[in-house]
Amino acid sequence: MGKVQSALVAVFVVAVGSWVGYSFWQAYQPKPLLLQGQIEAQQYNVSSKIAGRINEVHVVKGQQVEEDQFIFSLLTPEINAKLVQAKAGQSAADAIADKARNGARHQEVSAAEDQWQRAKVQAELLTTTYRRVDNLFRGGVLAEQKRDEVAAQLKAARLQRDAAFEVYSMAKDGARVEDQRAADGQARMAAGVVDEVEVYAADKKVFSPHAGEVTGILLHSGELAPQGFPVVTVMDMDDAWALFHVREDLLKNFTKGTEFEVRIPALDTTETFRVQYVSVMGDFATWRATNSETGFDMRTFEVEARPVTKIEHLRAGMSIVVEVK
Repeated sequence: MGKVQSALVAVFVVAVGSWVGYSFWQAYQPKPLLLQGQIEAQQYNVSSKIAGRINEVHVVKGQQVEEDQFIFSLLTPEINAKLVQAKAGQSAADAIADKARNGARHQEVSAAEDQWQRAKVQAELLTTTYRRVDNLFRGGVLAEQKRDEVAAQLKAARLQRDAAFEVYSMAKDGARVEDQRAADGQARMAAGVVDEVEVYAADKKVFSPHAGEVTGILLHSGELAPQGFPVVTVMDMDDAWALFHVREDLLKNFTKGTEFEVRIPALDTTETFRVQYVSVMGDFATWRATNSETGFDMRTFEVEARPVTKIEHLRAGMSIVVEVK
């Protein structure tokens, strides 16, 4: 009986000693380092290229929207007025271009031809008159002054005849090629202005640039929306990632492409993530002093990692915990 008791005591002492030794060994083992971060997701701002008053917002917070879904509309009477002005300018420019291409009306051509014919007849009459006066001068009947006066009249008549012919030719040929090109250019410019205003007018209806969930509505019906101001925000949780900060002495555990386990307390689950992007933080970030032997301070890096598989019910802002041994 004494031997049995002694054996039991020995077993008990060995067990207690082992437990105490293991506890001391555990106590002096380095504890895993926990890194905390959060879930981020791609966010899109839905805004308008023009300023205006919000007419109606057609979505609510939490609603799932598809790409190119109608989001909100604007009231822009100024754009409508500018469109009327632009179309009027286009009509005027088109009329000028048509006039340059078509040339003068046939009535104008006929009138120019009549003027040329009258000037031509007048020049022929003065030519005959000059011959007669010149013969009388040579016969000593008329003075030289009279002949010079008729000669001057003949010269002026011929100039009028030539000028009338040029006017008739211009009316018959129409506008110069350069004038036609200039008129066509003005017409195209006016058409471009109309197209530009129509684009702005079409932007009165704004559509979602991407599918996702509506996470914010910053302006409502009746409020003024400045140009480019985000009226609605849409978040795509299918494009989510984990973001956390790592000291550079631990960065070897998070090289690009590395997979690791991430605990998400809000979902009470552990998921696998893969490092996609690593970037050093700015000088304003926290620096960590090392021991005196190494003699340098360690910088902090920003790590982005994406889930290997889709995570249900994941939300932006959820905390994540990464354990580094």
